[in-house]
Amino acid sequence: MQDILVHLPYFGSIVQLREMLRTDTIFIENEDNYQKQTYRNRLNIYGANGKLTLNIPIKHLHTPGFKQHQKYKDVKLEKDLKWQKQHWKSLESAYKTSPFFEYYEDDLAPLFHKDFDYLMDFNYKCLEALEECLQLNIKYQKTAEFMITPKGMIDKRALINAKKDIIIPEYTQVFQEKHGFISNLSILDLLFNEGPNTANYLESLP
Repeated sequence: MQDILVHLPYFGSIVQLREMLRTDTIFIENEDNYQKQTYRNRLNIYGANGKLTLNIPIKHLHTPGFKQHQKYKDVKLEKDLKWQKQHWKSLESAYKTSPFFEYYEDDLAPLFHKDFDYLMDFNYKCLEALEECLQLNIKYQKTAEFMITPKGMIDKRALINAKKDIIIPEYTQVFQEKHGFISNLSILDLLFNEGPNTANYLESLP
C-alpha cells in the first residue's frame, strides 16, 4: 500500500477516514496555510431538520489593507463563543437516540469540556479519540515542509474540501425516514449509527 498525504480535519468525513485506513502510513500536512470552508474547522451531522454544519470559530488576523495568511498550526480558537458546549449539545440532540451514542459518549465528551488554544491541537485530539473508539492504531507522521507536488505518496489533501459532494453506500441514519439518506457526513454519524461495524463499513467502500 502506498502512503497518502492528508490535511488534518475536525474528525473528518467518512470518505477521508476510508482513505486513511487504506494505507500503512499517513502523512498529515502540518505546514499548510489555513483555508476557510473546509473540514479543518467544520463537520456535517444529521440533525432533526436535515444536514447540520457545526463550525469552530477561530481568531482571524486583521491587518488593514493587507491579506495575511495564517499557518494552520498557528490558528487559535475563539473561546468567547462557547462553541464546544454548543457542538456537544448539537451532537447529543442529533444522536441521543442512535444505537451507539451512549457507547462512545465517554470517549468523546472530554474533547468538548477541555480547554484548547489551537485548532490543530484540538483536531489531533479528535483523531486520537477516533482511534480509541474504533480500536485502531492509525500510524501517521507530520510533514516538516509544505509540498506542492508530493513525491512518494498519494495526495489526498483535496478531501478536506467541504464543498464537494461524494456519494457512498447507504447505512441506517437516525432521521433517514424524514429526510432520506445524507451521504458522506462526519465520521461521527457513521460511528453513532454503526458502532463497532464502522471499520468494516469503511473497508467495504469502493
